Amino acid sequence: MANTAQARKRARQADKKRAHNQSRRAMMRTTLKKALTAIESGNREEAETLYKSASSALDIAAKNGLIHRNKAARHKSRMNAHIRAL
Repeated sequence: MANTAQARKRARQADKKRAHNQSRRAMMRTTLKKALTAIESGNREEAETLYKSASSALDIAAKNGLIHRNKAARHKSRMNAHIRAL
């Protein structure tokens, strides 16, 4: 347990940041999952629109430090390749 006022404050800040990051990460994963299910269903128009929202969510997550920028690029590249193959 934190003993100093500074350590207590940092613990509070870490809790708030963790909760915020969890919600942002969950939102990103949800958009990814929706896009991937649309790709698997074979619906190209729906997959393309959901790809745009998933791509945006990945970029925001990478910008905010939730995921590495290379991971975002990898997901976007693979999803785009699947959509082009439809």
